[in-house]
Amino acid sequence: MSPSTALVWFRRDLRLHDNDALVAACDADHVVPVYCFDPRDYGQRSFGGHHSFEFQKTGHHRARFRLESVTDLRSSLRDHGSDLLIRVGRPESVLPDVAAAVDADTVTMHTLPTAEEKHVESAVTHAFADANVSVRPFWGHTLTHIDDLPMALADVPDTYTTFRKAVEAESPVRDPVPIPDIPALPSNTPEVGTLPSLSDLGPETSLSPDDRGVLSFDGGETAGLARVESYIWEGDHLRTYKETRNGMLGADYSSKFSPWLNEGCLSPRSVQSEVERYEDSRVKNDSTYWLTFELRWRDFFQFQFAKHGTDFFHRGGIRHRTDIEWRTDDTQFERWATGQTGIPFVDANMRELNATGYMSNRGRQNAASFFANNLRLDWRRGAAYFETQLVDYDPASNYGNWAYIAGVGNDSRDRYFDIVKQARQYDGDAAYVKHWVSELADLPPTYAHEPWKMSDTEQAQYGVEVGVDYPAPVVDLDASYEKLR
Repeated sequence: MSPSTALVWFRRDLRLHDNDALVAACDADHVVPVYCFDPRDYGQRSFGGHHSFEFQKTGHHRARFRLESVTDLRSSLRDHGSDLLIRVGRPESVLPDVAAAVDADTVTMHTLPTAEEKHVESAVTHAFADANVSVRPFWGHTLTHIDDLPMALADVPDTYTTFRKAVEAESPVRDPVPIPDIPALPSNTPEVGTLPSLSDLGPETSLSPDDRGVLSFDGGETAGLARVESYIWEGDHLRTYKETRNGMLGADYSSKFSPWLNEGCLSPRSVQSEVERYEDSRVKNDSTYWLTFELRWRDFFQFQFAKHGTDFFHRGGIRHRTDIEWRTDDTQFERWATGQTGIPFVDANMRELNATGYMSNRGRQNAASFFANNLRLDWRRGAAYFETQLVDYDPASNYGNWAYIAGVGNDSRDRYFDIVKQARQYDGDAAYVKHWVSELADLPPTYAHEPWKMSDTEQAQYGVEVGVDYPAPVVDLDASYEKLR
């Protein structure tokens, strides 16, 4: 009997630990790991559907993080006596060629929940339909396995609290699977290939690291596991997570595991395993529970997108709303995107995003609310800008949260944030605003959050002329709230 060969297609699961697709592949005599840089994930793309627009699919920050993550995965595989084949091209075209070259019997992969990702999976499966190669998908992007949900996917609740309570009561989290012994590559393996450069992937802007950022966010499983070790164990920050998670400045006010979770460098089950180990050895409290709570929020949107499909990407969202008049205004969009709205709390967050690829959850909620509710610009365009810029972009979490804020997603209420009130609550001394909006560094906190309220005399006193040194507000905030109440 001839030796069996499995091809394992790495996607957003760039890790060796807790990787069911890799474990299954390792039942074969030979394993060929492959990663494809799909051109559809880079460059300018059309959003598609009604009221479409152009946007850059993957910006500098995530492209860098992904390249580093793939590099780290290749290094780890080499340490285990294997390697990672790198290809640039559509997986449905690339993978059959690799499989034919190595005479593969099986292709294993992780399935993902959004329609765009599932379309690629379907194309790959179709490409192997006549090749006598079995395609085996695995679920590994969530804390709770899809097969362990206490209800059918079609019956997953559309409200988080109902979902969370059901899962907490009835769905135990599976243990992470260990790293397997990885069989060697077959002798007929083709050239492993080289990684593309960052410029090859097409981000229009090459940015140097910004030392004002909260964390460097180095890509890869090695860096992700080191972050877990640093945050939970070395820094002992988990015990106060619930109290500090809404911070704005600093590396450790929140876990910041999201870039590694979303690119698959960390498994949510492995993070949960560390939380439980911490609870057993140090302390179990509201903060340790709250990290699990946030992992379940992430799960909630993954299952919501698996349930609702493309509806989440429509203007009216899963609620099919037609009563909101979404606007298109390129000038207002550019002022928001570049952090020049004249609303300091919004501008600070957008400048941090552009410079580093990251902003806090509190910042995302306020920047999104301002865009969708105060400006009433098409919320999908704002979400697409986040898709471009975020180092920790995940389609379900990003578009799910934007739809939620815009009033077309998983909440029957109209949700909006009082931006100045939020700024005062979470940045009372304006340290965050001043950190990112240097024009306002010399203002007292009250005026740093509302510079338009300064008199001409005060503007002269502090050396900040509104409309010259710092923009006048793009919208009258108070008036813009009236239509929302």
